[in-house]
Amino acid sequence: MSRDPRYDILFEPVQIGPVTAKNRFFQVPHCNGGGYRDPSAAAEMRRVKAEGGWGVLFTEQTEMHHSSEIAPYIELRLWDDEDIPIMAKMADAIHEHGALEGTELTYAGVNGPNLYTREIPLAPSAMPIRSYTSDPVSARAMTKQDIRDLYRWHRNACRRAKTAGIDLICLYAAHGHGVIQHFLSRATNQRNDEYGGSLENRARLMRELIEECRDEVGDSCGISLRLSLDETIGDLGFGNSEVRDLIEMHAELPDLWDLAHGTWADCSGPSRFKEEAAQQSLVEGIKALTPKPVVGVGRFTSPDVMVRQVKSGILDFIGCARPSIADPFIPRKIDEGRIEDIRECIGCNICISGDMTMSISRCTQNPTFMEEWRKGWHPEKIEAKGDSETVLVVGAGPAGLEAARALGMRGYQVVLAEAGTELGGRVARERKLPGLSAWGRVADYREYQLSQMPNVDIYLDNELGADDILEFGFEHVVLATGSRWRADGVARVHVVPPPNDDSLPVYTPDDLMDGKLPAGRVIVFDDDHYYMGGVVAELLAESGAEVTLLTPAARVSEWSNNTLEQGTIHARLAELGVTIVLNRALTRIEQGKVVSACSFSGQEDEIPCDAVVMVASRMGNDNLWRELSAREDEWETNGIKSIRLIGDAESPAPIAWATYAGHRYARELDTPDIGDALPFRREITQLKND
Repeated sequence: MSRDPRYDILFEPVQIGPVTAKNRFFQVPHCNGGGYRDPSAAAEMRRVKAEGGWGVLFTEQTEMHHSSEIAPYIELRLWDDEDIPIMAKMADAIHEHGALEGTELTYAGVNGPNLYTREIPLAPSAMPIRSYTSDPVSARAMTKQDIRDLYRWHRNACRRAKTAGIDLICLYAAHGHGVIQHFLSRATNQRNDEYGGSLENRARLMRELIEECRDEVGDSCGISLRLSLDETIGDLGFGNSEVRDLIEMHAELPDLWDLAHGTWADCSGPSRFKEEAAQQSLVEGIKALTPKPVVGVGRFTSPDVMVRQVKSGILDFIGCARPSIADPFIPRKIDEGRIEDIRECIGCNICISGDMTMSISRCTQNPTFMEEWRKGWHPEKIEAKGDSETVLVVGAGPAGLEAARALGMRGYQVVLAEAGTELGGRVARERKLPGLSAWGRVADYREYQLSQMPNVDIYLDNELGADDILEFGFEHVVLATGSRWRADGVARVHVVPPPNDDSLPVYTPDDLMDGKLPAGRVIVFDDDHYYMGGVVAELLAESGAEVTLLTPAARVSEWSNNTLEQGTIHARLAELGVTIVLNRALTRIEQGKVVSACSFSGQEDEIPCDAVVMVASRMGNDNLWRELSAREDEWETNGIKSIRLIGDAESPAPIAWATYAGHRYARELDTPDIGDALPFRREITQLKND
């Protein structure tokens, strides 16, 4: 197969100052949970993307000086010459396939609490640090000497980047995370000297920094500026009209304009709240203000949308972070005429949660993400099968589908048996809930891939019992039988069911997904704290119920802060008229009411209601596994070498955990037993001599 000519424009080379990108596919800076702790994992992840055809690949944000850092979050560092080898390893990996490598130099300013270095934070004006955790630390206003020092620190960082082989240096002034943005915004710049006041004055630091960096790198590196399109904080903020004025005033200053909307949550909002190309209205017309190339983002997954962005004169480069994680081979697949093989990002933002929780990131669609070096997993290649021939996969949810797909790629004869009438398991059900339609891509991608494999047979409406499985004689059986929501309220607050006089109907999310919607006054008790509580509250409010969301947490859908959607979820529920009750737990259900207690004092209160929806916890559907385990002495006589329980059936968790479990099972089948050895590689800090 060959490339469709209508996509030719995406493969045109584009000059960025002194360097040239081989095509328009531009992986913008994105965090990954690796940073300075797991640099080899990050380097190999990006090498694989370069192999996948990306023309430009950036690191995550790189802390360029020790006086401004964001611990405990784990990013890259370029504090001194000892950090150069890490950056060089990444550059070498990316250059291996002809891509340009860039790094995003960041001076966090008012966002950097300096919890690790214990240095006094510096910002345009004196004010409290604005970090995710509202650290009780304040920055002092930068003096003229501090500004001169800042320029020197940037020059040093640029020199180190140049030594490491970096092609592009991005100065970070977006998402509220960079000192340049802090000077540009009147919300954080209240100076009355030549660096404050008018836009020209507030832009002075930006101009001088770019000039300093260009002087340092000469013609060896391009210089880009990553700029927020709109701070979205009202009149004091750096708004879209000022952004346009700034670009027009400095049209030829950087070699490339990298445009990103507002806060990180504004820019990388989940598909539940933001469509593909959601930032287009903020970007349109900017390219006409500058002769330099422009890159923008918008969770681009469709090649046709990408082409429209270029042909309509909106963008020169198609900026991607999350789509490049879900499928590192998007450019190659478009180039080779394999559009249907693209593993589209679902916009769940579970990748971002890795950075927010200071752990290795993961992806719902791509279980190999950040395992390229640690486990040697390639997103498009897999080892041939081992000595066995046949595998039965029971359950066609995310874990079962991924296990069947990867086993099929390895060359096993696979039978996938699903008790229901459609593929997808939980995603087939959840995709019908408000805002979650894109999550169905988890099933759609795998269903298509399986349809192309002659060695995989799929049987729907086929519920198997233990006798069936023992009689079939498959060499290996993997049970991916999913989970169900508990109706008894057991989760975090209650480890045993709370009192219930059975006078009120109690529903679970499963009931609602089955079409059983309570009416009247409904209490949604959310002790799960991820997306489901907010989603079912939205569903019920839209159906006309009078909804109260009750949670023992301090915020609605509290864990979704890690996926950058918590504030938007709260706002959506408020708009729909949902009553939100925080810091209170359901303690018992009585006639016509729920009794709740303060999470801290235990003081009780009553809420009248007609029904309760428990969004508490899930239990694995492991009955079949238990029955087969009890008959283990029959396995060998029936030709069975192994039976495994995976995914939600073994341990309920977000969908990304299920696809990972299915992929891991397929990768490890018929491989040697490693005993107590680590199942992944890691990097160990080298001890310094005293």
